Amino acid sequence: MPAPTLLAISHGTSSATGAAAVAGLVDAVAARLDDEAPVRGGFVDVQQPDVPACLDELRETSTVLVPLLLSAGFHVHVDLREDVDAALADGIAVRLGGALGPDTRLVDLLTRRLHEAGLAEGDVIVLAAAGSSDARAVADCERTGALLAERTGHPVRVGYIANATPQLGDVVGSVRLEHPGARIVTASYLIAPGYFQTLAEKAGGDVTTAPLLLPDAAAPDELVGIVVDRYRAALP
Repeated sequence: MPAPTLLAISHGTSSATGAAAVAGLVDAVAARLDDEAPVRGGFVDVQQPDVPACLDELRETSTVLVPLLLSAGFHVHVDLREDVDAALADGIAVRLGGALGPDTRLVDLLTRRLHEAGLAEGDVIVLAAAGSSDARAVADCERTGALLAERTGHPVRVGYIANATPQLGDVVGSVRLEHPGARIVTASYLIAPGYFQTLAEKAGGDVTTAPLLLPDAAAPDELVGIVVDRYRAALP
């Protein structure tokens, strides 16, 4: 039997650089799985093809859908779950894999981005997450913040750009009051460049790291490895 197709589903973005960075990740996963499984890409929002269209095209095979999302929030538990359940009811063989985080390899990558941005002794880190209305996604981000504090030895607070509290700008402001004179480094916990990265950069930190994917660089091994592992873990 042929291996199930890995369907990598990202959020989608109107940013051309962000879209290119995510496409690079999908291409890197396809290269990693070259002799193991076919890889396709799609989107849960903003861009096309959407999930139902992707699954309809794959109805003659089996599929493992891997969300290219850092936390398992509304998109995973509701949107993608509903899309998968509808496809199953229509006779399409598909399994839903896990979100990318929390994962210690994401903490490795966050730490590398922090050092690339010049993290220094005495800095306070604010982890900038996209945010979600789903408490499970917020808990995932808080877990990542705790792992990052353990890894770096720096204080870490988590702030959210949308759909969750505390808001990123408020966290930066409170950290300034709690740590007068300390430099605040905003650690971007975002997949790719785009609107949310711009908001993170404008949230008041002294330094903001690059997102996990860079537009002009190869996809990090950590992210490629996580996607592949989520696929393999969901295989029947």
